[in-house]
Amino acid sequence: MTRVLVLAAALVVALVRPATADVALAPEVVRALEQSPYVYVSTQRKDGSFSPAAEIWFMWDQGAVWMASPITAWRVKRIKAGRPSARIFVGKKDGPMLIANGSFVRDPAAYERLFTTYAKKYPDGWPRYEAKFREGLKDGSRVLMRYHVIGGGAAPAASPSPVH
Repeated sequence: MTRVLVLAAALVVALVRPATADVALAPEVVRALEQSPYVYVSTQRKDGSFSPAAEIWFMWDQGAVWMASPITAWRVKRIKAGRPSARIFVGKKDGPMLIANGSFVRDPAAYERLFTTYAKKYPDGWPRYEAKFREGLKDGSRVLMRYHVIGGGAAPAASPSPVH
C-alpha cells in the first residue's frame, strides 16, 4: 500500500509540475551544447532500459535539443509509442548527460531555424543532406523532435584516481 501511495504522489508531482520548467544547466554544459557538433541520444526501450547512445546532428535552441530523423528511427518509434524519455550526452558518449522528454514539432519556422543552424554547423555535410531533410519534413517521411531537458546537465565528475 505504501508503494502505491508513493507512486501516486510521484504522479501528482509530475502532473502538477509545469511542463516548461527550465532546468538550470551548468555553464560549461551550455557552452558544450552551443559548440559541440554532436549529441549522443539514448532512448527508452519497452522494457525500461535505454538503447546504446547514437551520434546525431542537433540544434540547441530555446533551451531544448532539436533533431530531425526519419520516421523509421527507433527514437521516433519510441516517442510514438509513448516512451519519450531520453538520455542525451553532449559532445561525446561519456559527456555531460541530460535527461529529456521528446516530442514532435510541426512548425515551418522551427524547420527553417534547424536548416539555418545545420548549414552553419555542418558546412561539409549539409549540402549532401539538405534536400533529404527539407523533403522529408515536408512529406512526413522525417520528423522534427524537440527534447525538453528535465534533468541532468551537470558536468561529469572527474574520474577518481585509482587506489594503490
